[in-house]
Amino acid sequence: MVEFFLKGGLVMWPILACSIVALGIILERLYTFSQIKLNISDFLTEVKNMIENERVEQAIDFCRRTHSPLAGVCALVLENRKLPSTVREEILSWYCSREIRKMGKNVRILGIIGHISPLLGLFGTVLGMIKTFMTVENLGGVVDPKTLAGGIWEALITTAAGLAVAIPSLVIYHYIEGKIDDLSSEIREVAFETESMLKGVRNESGYP
Repeated sequence: MVEFFLKGGLVMWPILACSIVALGIILERLYTFSQIKLNISDFLTEVKNMIENERVEQAIDFCRRTHSPLAGVCALVLENRKLPSTVREEILSWYCSREIRKMGKNVRILGIIGHISPLLGLFGTVLGMIKTFMTVENLGGVVDPKTLAGGIWEALITTAAGLAVAIPSLVIYHYIEGKIDDLSSEIREVAFETESMLKGVRNESGYP
């Protein structure tokens, strides 16, 4: 493996750097998403029971102790329940934007790596082919086909390496983008459900 890497030339080093950065981002983002997973149905049922029993402060504390942006938006709705609806909407919009930015941390870099890695690989292959044909020219056009084939496959190593980095990077990039979109929708869903709970309590008992 090391021999193949060295035969690819200097361009293999930036490709290697891209692979290390991409792997770090992928592992960090996947770990982050695994930490914020939440069973929305069970969570909202628990919050609803507290609200209906007029234990709103306990519900807020429960939300704050649940480490998830979905619980955070629920707490935000409860804490600002007495504010005008327009102000609450602005606060929720700000919160949603902030959480999406946090979830998308470094994801753009992963996308960039996915797009430039094949180009680096192609660049390395072009340089390798130039070197190979310069050798052919220096030998007066008389060259062993085996030598020529060896030069060509060595040149193609960088293209293969670039694609090997780009394909998983782009797959995970689009997966994370989808997770972020899902999270955005779930945040709005939880906010709506929490507002509905409060309205139901207001209608039944005049809760402020």
